[in-house]
Amino acid sequence: MQKHQELLPHLFRQEYAKIIAVLCRQFGILHIEVAEDIASEAFLKAADHWALNGTPENPCAWLYTVAKNKAKDHLKHISIFENKVQYDLISLMPDNEFGFEFNEQIIADSTLAMIFAVCNPLNSKEGQICLALQILCGFSVEEIADALLSKKETIKKRLLRARAILRNGAFEIKPLKESDISSRLNIVLKTLYLLFNEGYFSKSNNKLIRKDLCLEALRLNLALTEHELTNTPNVNALLSLMCYQSSRLDARTDNGGEKIVFNEQDKKLWDDDLIHKGNYYLVCAFTGDSASTYHLEAAIAYWHTTNDKDKWHHILDLYNQLIGINSSSSIALNRLFAVFNINGIDAAIAEAEFLDIKKNNYYHQLLAFLYTKKNPSKALKHYEQAISITRSKIERQMLRKKMLALQIENNQQPIVLGLRTNIQYDDPVTGSSTLSSVS
Repeated sequence: MQKHQELLPHLFRQEYAKIIAVLCRQFGILHIEVAEDIASEAFLKAADHWALNGTPENPCAWLYTVAKNKAKDHLKHISIFENKVQYDLISLMPDNEFGFEFNEQIIADSTLAMIFAVCNPLNSKEGQICLALQILCGFSVEEIADALLSKKETIKKRLLRARAILRNGAFEIKPLKESDISSRLNIVLKTLYLLFNEGYFSKSNNKLIRKDLCLEALRLNLALTEHELTNTPNVNALLSLMCYQSSRLDARTDNGGEKIVFNEQDKKLWDDDLIHKGNYYLVCAFTGDSASTYHLEAAIAYWHTTNDKDKWHHILDLYNQLIGINSSSSIALNRLFAVFNINGIDAAIAEAEFLDIKKNNYYHQLLAFLYTKKNPSKALKHYEQAISITRSKIERQMLRKKMLALQIENNQQPIVLGLRTNIQYDDPVTGSSTLSSVS
């Protein structure tokens, strides 16, 4: 049986939000903090009890039972329930008994409704994303700050404002109406996109990839496809994109956790099952009359999984369409890798230097890659720039190793780099990152 030290973090990501959703279905979104306290207490009790008695046969059922019992205790004994919640609950509870259950249907309906509840259009996009990461995914304030490259104090303020609006909005955790979905689906998809993006290009916990975040985004996105009203072309396109990108997670880093670029990845490590799922959801996505950025990025990711001799021409054509919709720096940089594969180094360098986005570390990484054979001295300068900008410790280590290898190859004296900390960063919330990356 899996050790509880390994199992609990996984269960926390999977079940914490579900417990909160079901409790909020019973108590109302106004009392979300109480639901979060109960869910947290259930996991704390699991950590203590399982350490002494071992992991139970059905850990999820154990957690749900503890959460339900703790909710009963709150109703009976804790003053916040007696003063603020108890009378609100009387009309919802038959014979004044605590009557709800954590069955599969209630969990699924409550989780879906909670996804839409936290994506309240009255909140700013930044607030919605912070709230979703905290409530749906169990992120700490520090993790959210890392994920969004923001200060911890900024995240705290966003969460305070977003939580106040969430409570005051009184969104009911119950089966969704079409109006709820139409007003919030776009921001829900944006939130899931950014969640997956943080796992795929992680800056937190000194890891380049956080599979748990990718899998959580996949799980939440899959839940949308299982509901008739949310099983839309855009939802399927985003899920297809996530499947394709997830298929290459094991090939994207080496044993030391350092990034392996697309052209050097071991394709035997790609997950064929996820690629087939990506194909399935991509077909499902093309059932409407229009294509979103998710469709284009998914199509780009599809071509990366093929051995078609003309695939880079297809990829460049799709990037040209995508950049007409979203001209973010990341899309422009990813497009240049296709230019390089079709037209060569000189063409790619010319277009890269025309972009001139010097505050983006991936811009300098790309130019370092392109200049490595053509002009090693310029490549080293761009590596130095990239190192000075990135916030990721493991990325800095990787770039230093590449610099050192290039210096040794060209018989240059290795240099020690000083790091600057006054660089301004692109805000992922504005769409400066894209999952159609070639890395």
